[in-house]
Amino acid sequence: MTTPAERSKAVVDTREFLQMLSAAEEVTIRGLVQSVAIGLLRHYPMNVDLDVSASVLPEVWAHPTVERSGDLTVGARVVPLFAARTDE
Repeated sequence: MTTPAERSKAVVDTREFLQMLSAAEEVTIRGLVQSVAIGLLRHYPMNVDLDVSASVLPEVWAHPTVERSGDLTVGARVVPLFAARTDE
């Protein structure tokens, strides 16, 4: 179960990660982005969390507008970011 502190840390860490990516000229370590993303998503707010937050703080959060058939957990669907190289 994710605690409020873990969820808040995930939001802050994700912002910092996206800022780092936006400033990077090139990502050179294979798999780095995917492994960091998996770690950040472990405690990232799901739609139900956003919905509750929007009910309590409508001036800060909005209700999710796109409903999906259930939020995926970390590892439920992993899509490789880089094609596997065969020449290594």
